Amino acid sequence: MKSFAFRIFIFFLFIPSPAQSLEQAEGIPASLAADFIHSVIEAGRTTYSKKVVEHLTRQDAITASENWEQENTLLLPAQFLSMSSKISNSRRVGMKYRLMSLWPINKHNSPRSQNEKLGLEEVVKNPNKPFTWIVPREGRWYFEAIYPDIAVSKTCPNCHNNHPNSPKTDFEKGSVMGGIIIDLPLGRRTEKNVDEKFLLAPEVVADYVHSVLDSDRTVYAQHVVNRLEEQGILRSKEKWNNEKALMLPAQFLLNSAEVIKTKKLGLDFRLISLYPINPLNRPANEFEQNGLESVEVHPIRPYTQITKVGRKKYFQAIYPDIAVTRGCVNCHNGHPASPKKNFELDGVMGGILVSFRIK
Repeated sequence: MKSFAFRIFIFFLFIPSPAQSLEQAEGIPASLAADFIHSVIEAGRTTYSKKVVEHLTRQDAITASENWEQENTLLLPAQFLSMSSKISNSRRVGMKYRLMSLWPINKHNSPRSQNEKLGLEEVVKNPNKPFTWIVPREGRWYFEAIYPDIAVSKTCPNCHNNHPNSPKTDFEKGSVMGGIIIDLPLGRRTEKNVDEKFLLAPEVVADYVHSVLDSDRTVYAQHVVNRLEEQGILRSKEKWNNEKALMLPAQFLLNSAEVIKTKKLGLDFRLISLYPINPLNRPANEFEQNGLESVEVHPIRPYTQITKVGRKKYFQAIYPDIAVTRGCVNCHNGHPASPKKNFELDGVMGGILVSFRIK
């Protein structure tokens, strides 16, 4: 609980101005920012579904179930995403996201407006393109985008098809089962020329991306790894692939990063450290070295820069990588290749580098 409160503290202390107008030179179009956020959400969902739930089911180690707390099982993929979104939304970084469906098992996941219902219907018919619109609310413009929620593993359709409260029972792997709505605050109602090309400040977009990453990491570390290890059901291991074991929380993020690269959106993130077990995670340049040293001493705010490669500009931000469970601490302190053996719970173990091109 302490680590969760600590990360909320980080976000409250560093919330820059949420948007900038088209006249300003640098930023990320709202539509692209939503694509970035969705790619991270989808990558976490895919990693959890395929590398955790499917892997452990194949190994006959454990299954996922709706009543996971009482039955000491894994969360369902939809529950993983929903829990992550609640954590991210509670941080009040501006951006919000949630899962919804035209055929929800939980009525709370029904569309909340006519636009949401129309958007869900559209992404079911055309899952290759998000449904977007801009809406005024509470004195501000908001960009909203609905992306298809696709069944990436058999676990999702099997659960819905066999659930007594499911309105639809013929889902298949690859089916659009619902949607993920992303809500982004733009300019004030007095702002002119507000559309999907409205530029968001790069540091704000980086905060949004990091919020999703950190929320996924928190859910996996605390509600999967830590819970199952404390109950003596499963262990997390560095070499988990062919065993009845969980991947480490750091490996969860690394797998998500590989999924995001396949989207080719220009968004990238990776784990770096001053004390890496894997030499490939060392700082690659002076910025990364300085950033790691900064977030180790000042973990309440990210370390940022804008770099130029040829005629292209890139925004980079390094966020502190916090030890959210004792499993993280014990792994590093006990690993023979670890250069540092005195990590503590809630301490900074390294950094999460988020980078993307800016206009």
